[in-house]
Amino acid sequence: MALSDEELERYARHIVLREVGGPGQALLRAAKVLVIGAGGLGSPVILYLAAAGVGTIGIVDFDTVSLSNLQRQIAHRTADVGRLKTDSAREAALALNPGVTIEMHPARLTAENAMELIARYDVVADGSDNFATRFLINDACFFAKKTLVSAAVTEFDGQLATYKPHAGDYPCYRCLFTEPPPPGTAPSCSETGILGAVAGVMGTLQALEVMKEIIGVGETLAGKLLIYDALSTRFRTVRVRPDPACALCGEHPTIRDLSWASAS
Repeated sequence: MALSDEELERYARHIVLREVGGPGQALLRAAKVLVIGAGGLGSPVILYLAAAGVGTIGIVDFDTVSLSNLQRQIAHRTADVGRLKTDSAREAALALNPGVTIEMHPARLTAENAMELIARYDVVADGSDNFATRFLINDACFFAKKTLVSAAVTEFDGQLATYKPHAGDYPCYRCLFTEPPPPGTAPSCSETGILGAVAGVMGTLQALEVMKEIIGVGETLAGKLLIYDALSTRFRTVRVRPDPACALCGEHPTIRDLSWASAS
């Protein structure tokens, strides 16, 4: 379907890019992206994907907005305190671009619903804040053969990677991090703190990588880990290869479904 006159005007700065153009914008409009977590990372992801004209954006988050969120979670406002994050993030996204569809999933991601949710989308953006959920998302994306763009932040540092072992000789999240740390051993951002704009930097980069995967432009971040040090304003990229001993995508996998998450 051809772009409307309104879309041609709204996305004019995309369309003049040779690498995007009308066909690339049409791919964005047809895409379905699931954003898991509407917090410090998910907020800029949701807003930039909406601004870019990604046709369908799903938001998974069971939490409500608190005052301490607002220093970094820019999809929410002071008046949103106490509201579901899915509600306020949807409202912010549609205020920016009423031409996109926002699907809300105000529930915790679990082994019981992960496959059904993820199977409905083309790309998954992981902005969750705990290791158990990150491993669950990775495994579900692997089984569903969905591209996963995952970001993480803490204090003054950030990491970003794309995982798509279904599309080539690329690692999954478990190739880098074998298994979740024991419960209670990994401190949360409420304990360590985080400079709000660091989440904005990483969430914006995450949205960019999602758009690149949709359009098929540029160099994929799959097989690499991008590391950001905000205090030194330094980026570095580390190449990561598939682990033949990976329990999920290795030569002799031992993880064949999400039952491990149901038992944990």
